[in-house]
Amino acid sequence: MTDILPSYLRDAWWAPARDDAAAIVRDASTGAEVSRVSTTGIDLAAAVAHARTVGQRSLGALTFHQRAVLLKQFAAALTARKDELYALSASAGATARDSAIDVDGGIGVLFTYSSKGRRELPNAQVLVDGPAENLSKDGSFLGRHVFTRLPGVAVQINAFNFPMWGALEKFAPAFLAGMPTLVKPATPTAYIAEAWMRILVDAGLLPAGTLQLVSGPVPGLFDVLGLGDTISFTGSAATAEGLRAQARPGVRFTSETDSINASVLGPDAVPGTPEFDAFVRQLVTELTAKAGQKCTAIRRAIVPAGLESDVAAAVSATIAERVVVGDPRGPGVTMGPLVSQEQRDDVLRQVAALKRAGGRLVVGDTDAPEVVDAEGRRGPAAAGAFVAPIVLAFDAADAAAGAAVHDIEAFGPVASLLGYRNLDEAADLVGLGGGSLVTSVATHDPQVAAALLGGIGAYNGRILFLDRDDARTSTGHGSPVPHLVHGGPGRAGGGEELGGMRAVRHYMQRTAVQGSPRMLTAVTGIWHTGADVDAGGIHPFRKPLTHLRLGDRVESGEREVTLADIETFAHFTGDTFYAHMDEDAAAANPFFPGRVAHGYLLVSWAAGLFVDPDPGPVLANYGLENLRFVTPVSPGDRIRVALTAKQITPRETDDYGEVRWDAVIRNQRDELVAEYDVLTLVAKETAPPEADELVAP
Repeated sequence: MTDILPSYLRDAWWAPARDDAAAIVRDASTGAEVSRVSTTGIDLAAAVAHARTVGQRSLGALTFHQRAVLLKQFAAALTARKDELYALSASAGATARDSAIDVDGGIGVLFTYSSKGRRELPNAQVLVDGPAENLSKDGSFLGRHVFTRLPGVAVQINAFNFPMWGALEKFAPAFLAGMPTLVKPATPTAYIAEAWMRILVDAGLLPAGTLQLVSGPVPGLFDVLGLGDTISFTGSAATAEGLRAQARPGVRFTSETDSINASVLGPDAVPGTPEFDAFVRQLVTELTAKAGQKCTAIRRAIVPAGLESDVAAAVSATIAERVVVGDPRGPGVTMGPLVSQEQRDDVLRQVAALKRAGGRLVVGDTDAPEVVDAEGRRGPAAAGAFVAPIVLAFDAADAAAGAAVHDIEAFGPVASLLGYRNLDEAADLVGLGGGSLVTSVATHDPQVAAALLGGIGAYNGRILFLDRDDARTSTGHGSPVPHLVHGGPGRAGGGEELGGMRAVRHYMQRTAVQGSPRMLTAVTGIWHTGADVDAGGIHPFRKPLTHLRLGDRVESGEREVTLADIETFAHFTGDTFYAHMDEDAAAANPFFPGRVAHGYLLVSWAAGLFVDPDPGPVLANYGLENLRFVTPVSPGDRIRVALTAKQITPRETDDYGEVRWDAVIRNQRDELVAEYDVLTLVAKETAPPEADELVAP
């Protein structure tokens, strides 16, 4: 390494040989130099071209499941060396708890997408979206939506507060979708991004061209992006708008920006209730975690009028009891500094603006706090970027529409306290933030929760209802999870960097495909009714996964349903519903001609009609899906079943896979009785015979 932080481009490390004007990054607690950042002479056009060619080829050769397995391996590699990342994070002002949010949070995203990718996606390269649409009377012309991967590069421009989690939350779904990524971290914490990137490179796990890192400015990058590329930005709303204007037509631009998030104390959550205590603890957590430098932190605490002083007193007492400000490497420190002195100065400027707008300090002050240094000594902060937790209270007139409290974000340990007179007013105050990532509501009253959801849902990407039942298990106001949407409307930017499969689809193109059942089967990897079938020869249940093909079918003979069968099933199961037992009552029902067979009797008999009973490749039946009963079956009717291999999904890490079978039950008049999917686990290969079986008797 040179003294300038390197970038990772075109599968190699690169740094300028020299740049006397390189930006200097300093330790947030001591002011000591940590690294220098410059990209003078960088060739970003070549990096983008490398992603579009080499990276696309690498990922295009892999299925969703193969990519998911790699994500798990990435997570394991980072886990093995996360202590190094914790140590580096301390230089950015992160305590051990803060580092867990960033480092372990990022690793957790990789693990989660690996798991969800293998459970929720096919072991294929095309993802279907919704059911097929029949576009012709005879079923010869169908339509279906599919997702295919975008052909470009996923560019991500990240904020300083989460150099690892912020990057991996975008990288994981893009990688799973099959799109290479170029990461541009914020300068103050770029050295942490370089460290986790180096761990992945050292592990030798990255397919060529799939992940690149730019440690510094990206001059001219937007000029070389076009259709098929994406840009995901995290940072200020103002910067997002400026970047959005630079993006060329065809480039997907999404942003996750600063938002004036709220936490509402329900009218039932009075002092002494578990909800009041949970509200206060959560507010203190959001003030102090990452020193309040979180896009999801609480900026407005909205409480019933008359409780403002109780909340302020409780917050102040909790801070005095639990919060120790200082160097994260010092003993007992629970809250570190802001990321830089520049960030500290900006936060104090925003606090001054809030005071001019009517805010009065009710917790903390703007004086430099006494802090604990790395050796445990307490004293004034000599060079660090320290700010103690601050809460400002606003009167109703100063919290009205258009007030600064709903627009100014002090991106640090700062929150505002607002009173409301009724739930409608509370909802209005939340909405005045102009669109937020998250609002939490502390209440044990379901009616309060329902009323506020209706009033604030449209203004938020996520809403957390906090009460005594989930206070201990809740991930908290400020902690997004990869399973659910992280983003928000309006000022919050509208991005959805997380959100399970929603995020994966963001990096893919939805396309409506039309064609014959045979053609749609070929392009989607899912058998469609009307496509080719093979109902002759060996029973499909005798075929291991490697020999099974879409369209392999078994067609059963008929079985007659008698009144005795219906009554036996009713008494054996206890299901004596009148439609099966009372002729007159059943005939009076508009859906039945008289007594009819149980639907579950028909499904059970269907299994008996299509199953091959001997041991073989089929290991287990693990469910039915999409079951619909269409035509009632009366005593004397005969049923038959056709079972067709619909989708075959090998598991990458197991010696078996999943097979989805299309099951159709019809009666003697060829009317559709029922249809559903049968799910089975099938061995990839038939087990070889034991040695003694090879010896002739």
